Amino acid sequence: MLVATGTLPQRDEQMVHLERHVNDLVTSHTIAEGRKILHRYATWHLLRRLRRRSRGNDITHTQLTVVRQHLRAAVHLLNWLNDQRLTLTTCRQADLEHWMTSDDVRHRREAGHFVRWALAQKIARDLSFPAVRWNGPTQAMDDEARWATTARRLLHDDTLKSEDRLAGLLLLLYAQWPAAISRLTVDHIEETDGAVRLRLGAVPVELPALVAELALQQVAVRRSHAVLARTDSPWLFPGGQPGRPISVWAMGERLRKLGIRLAETRSTALFQLATELPAAVLARTLGIDITVAVKWQRAAAGDWAAYAADVSNRIRKAPAP
Repeated sequence: MLVATGTLPQRDEQMVHLERHVNDLVTSHTIAEGRKILHRYATWHLLRRLRRRSRGNDITHTQLTVVRQHLRAAVHLLNWLNDQRLTLTTCRQADLEHWMTSDDVRHRREAGHFVRWALAQKIARDLSFPAVRWNGPTQAMDDEARWATTARRLLHDDTLKSEDRLAGLLLLLYAQWPAAISRLTVDHIEETDGAVRLRLGAVPVELPALVAELALQQVAVRRSHAVLARTDSPWLFPGGQPGRPISVWAMGERLRKLGIRLAETRSTALFQLATELPAAVLARTLGIDITVAVKWQRAAAGDWAAYAADVSNRIRKAPAP
């Protein structure tokens, strides 16, 4: 409330919670050497990388969860090594593989991240923990069902809340995670010359008429559920706390109640978009990392290098005006 009314300066609440959690987890470790390693890993790698990736924006609940899982994985591995009277320095590949195949192993994939960091820092040696490469979606992408059963309903069913319809369409049409949707502000929507554009990345996307109508309606009627400190919120989807957007969890729950499977729906949207757009365009318009766009393009078997060559040939063969 004090932040929302300008009495206190803005701060990243998720980052504050994460820093407290990291400090509690590190200080609770029983071995002094382990505490030093965890402090280096958490402060100078996990948190530093997170701040760099957030680019000055508030971190999301998903990002907070990922860092927690990576740190807990490191704690689990260090605890197991201690029980075996081992350290990262004395651990050998056979020991690591014994832990990896044990029944009580937790956060195996995240622990691999910690081991590779320890190798890079020369804390561990002679260990191998390969990363798992993503090779595309694991199930068929049902684009027809996406349109027939969900998108058309969101576009035309007036019995649904307009804000839920808009959020669902942003996921179905533009592959936006609830974390990205919840952080949209009214400034992300632009109306010029009769066209409504939404800025998800560096290049705004022009919205279809029905989606544009929902977007403008949300700008006009949005309101927070908070009773106190109710002011004009900059958020497109205000939350229950004054001056804060809707939480990622709450946004996800609202979409799930519409029958939308979040991960499957986003994968379907990205798969379809990757077959229609070059990776660079996909990254600039959707606000996703270029490496993610390239991976989805490859998964969709889109050969945009050949497309660019074909366009170039057509330009060269075109008759002079």
